[in-house]
Amino acid sequence: MKILVLNGPNLNMLGKREEERYGTFDLIDIENELKKEFNFTFEFFQSNHEGELIDKIQSAPNYFDGLIINPGGYSHTSVAIKDALKICKIPKIEVHISNLADREDFRQRLLTASVCDGYVSGFKINSYLGAVYLLTKLAR
Repeated sequence: MKILVLNGPNLNMLGKREEERYGTFDLIDIENELKKEFNFTFEFFQSNHEGELIDKIQSAPNYFDGLIINPGGYSHTSVAIKDALKICKIPKIEVHISNLADREDFRQRLLTASVCDGYVSGFKINSYLGAVYLLTKLAR
């Protein structure tokens, strides 16, 4: 199975921000953990730029069997990313490191998750592990 893992704005700052909310791990730790736990091919991409994320989503069905996306703050605001995800016809899981149900009111509306097969929130690095497991179930 080939899986694209996309991370949006500010996720390059993991390990340097709000440890109580996001933990002490960084993107490299997430990559290493996924590779250690699953014998799949992963491609990892992070961008603070909406258009770069959209380009990756649009090309994903040509190269990947599944998509994991943590759109960061774009999950609450980006109709453009939502539209790209809606067009993308491979299994998709949205992840969030923090528990969004325990956050500010504006974080309760997930535009992008509404066009994914589901989302995982609040399990820190394990949100990504859970998403890979769920993609394997969706791919059957």
